[in-house]
Amino acid sequence: MAEPRSFNGSLKKVAVDELSEQGCTVTVSDLYAMDFEPRATRKDMTGALSNPEFFSYGVEAYEAYKKRSLTSDIVNEQKKVQEADLVIFQFPLYWFSVPAILKGWMDRVLCQGFAFDIPGFYDSGFLQGKLALLSVTTGGTAEMYTKTGVSGDFRYFLWPLQHGALHFCGFKVLAPQISFAPEFVSEEERKGMLASWSQRLKTIWKEEPIPCTPPWYFGQ
Repeated sequence: MAEPRSFNGSLKKVAVDELSEQGCTVTVSDLYAMDFEPRATRKDMTGALSNPEFFSYGVEAYEAYKKRSLTSDIVNEQKKVQEADLVIFQFPLYWFSVPAILKGWMDRVLCQGFAFDIPGFYDSGFLQGKLALLSVTTGGTAEMYTKTGVSGDFRYFLWPLQHGALHFCGFKVLAPQISFAPEFVSEEERKGMLASWSQRLKTIWKEEPIPCTPPWYFGQ
């Protein structure tokens, strides 16, 4: 989080505190504090390129992963994912998606060879057996994110993130935690959002993943 005192920062703290209290080992990647590089470039490969005549990031990242020549910041994040049973992505919704720095994390860390292969995606993705959860704050109200609201059902914008990225890599995806318009509600309502998140986390390990199929997102 860019601002630890933000509502996203508060949600992160609730998760860290609750899961730690359960005896879990919790590792946090605060991408802003880390000054994480979001751009996927040839600088991500420390060795020689497999094809210096024509640079293809996907191809070179795949080859570098196999040769263990990705940069240390990528390798460190991949190690965190490998060691995790549950990965929680905490972020404010930007243009129906993740902030650029988190998109860059996905682009660079979830590379072919590490998170998936072809074949080796969706139910066969390499991160199968792990859980993923999106904890999102919005600027719009809950009413705006309904089928009849101006933004449409919130599940629509979850499709590329939960299905196209996380499930593609094999994650079992838990239902999202969405905190609607915290900036525009009362302090009491914000406290309620935090309490609801804390309460959910107490039984998070008993939850069943969502069915990662189009009907969950778009209906029959």
